[in-house]
Amino acid sequence: MDKYNYSSHRDKAFVKRVTEGTLERKLQIDYILDQFSKVPVSKMKPLIRNLMRMSVYQLLYMDSIPDSAVCNEAVKLAGKRGFKGLSGFVNGVLRNIARNRQKIDYPNLSIRYSMPEWLVEMWTNAYGEEKTRCILDGLLEEHPVTIRLKESLSRQQEEEWQQWLEREDVKVSRHPYLAYAYQLENIEGIRNLPGYEKGYFVVQDVSSMLVTEVAAVESEEQILVLDVCAAPGGKSLHMAEKLGAHGNVVSRDLTEYKVSLIRDNIERLNYENIVAEVFDALVLDESLIGKADVVLADLPCSGLGIMGKKRDIKYRMTPELLKELEELQKQILEMVWQYVKPGGILIYSTCTINPGENQDQVKWFLEEHPFELESLLPLLPEPLKEEGKGGMLQLLPGVHETDGFFMARMKRKIRV
Repeated sequence: MDKYNYSSHRDKAFVKRVTEGTLERKLQIDYILDQFSKVPVSKMKPLIRNLMRMSVYQLLYMDSIPDSAVCNEAVKLAGKRGFKGLSGFVNGVLRNIARNRQKIDYPNLSIRYSMPEWLVEMWTNAYGEEKTRCILDGLLEEHPVTIRLKESLSRQQEEEWQQWLEREDVKVSRHPYLAYAYQLENIEGIRNLPGYEKGYFVVQDVSSMLVTEVAAVESEEQILVLDVCAAPGGKSLHMAEKLGAHGNVVSRDLTEYKVSLIRDNIERLNYENIVAEVFDALVLDESLIGKADVVLADLPCSGLGIMGKKRDIKYRMTPELLKELEELQKQILEMVWQYVKPGGILIYSTCTINPGENQDQVKWFLEEHPFELESLLPLLPEPLKEEGKGGMLQLLPGVHETDGFFMARMKRKIRV
């Protein structure tokens, strides 16, 4: 999109929609093509294969484009890219799909929702079929951009910001869970939005904001927060905002590039109580053992809860990779719990909806380490209170108004 920044907003929105939609619906589209084409998708020329996928997506999911325009444009593109001899094939298959799309029947949830079968099976076993359908529906919904507005802004600054957005024809709505969270629609590039350069807001999902809420870092005493896998820094920055002059945040990640993202946001938001450092979470920092009031362990995970925004995850993830990630999480937890002072808090969180990385991981950790769960009930917004009373919260796409996300609040025992 940056490369074609000279294009109109409408053209860029079209390219983005077709690209993301085709990728998201790929399994379903390939199934449809195999029903109508004598040449299986796997045997098509790569360019023709993706041209057909893009065209089927437009036929099924973009009502504003006439079927004839989709078919004619596909034929033109095939010829333009050196496949004029396949024009009849492209035209015939697409027009046949257009005429018969109401008769297409999907054999299972995997094809209907374009989700790998092993993931559908895993969620059905964990959550039941009804809730799994809600998750699958939720992942395919439109996802507005969610931002966290700085709570330190004055009422006048907040009103001024909303007026700026309205003049840019951006649709703004407050999120039902948190007063400082807003959803934005009809935007063209977050960096171009009014208030971005002034540091008025951070792009962050509400599920991520809730991590800071359940950490409950607001205090009259000086607090040290350590974020061990922080990039791009949303939670660290939120922690710094909540602490103000009453504490400091050490925000770490593995590479200089990742840490540079955190530093850029620190500078833009003008926070003075946070420092970003390059540090491997698998290495023990003896200087911080028993020093942190709060350790935030938002660890590398499968990302299955954010597939609605990162559509390629479902095609790259495998059961074997899930097991590798679960083992990596254990290895990191074995190191970072040691930074929590007795009576201090460890927040474990992921952006996935796989119980093996979430509830099962917490159960293992509590059996092996001197920690106990603390209820989230008094720390969560009203719609979520009951679900967090056990000390863990699993947010699900389609069920909650957030990304799929997990968090647990664990207190280190003073005496073991």
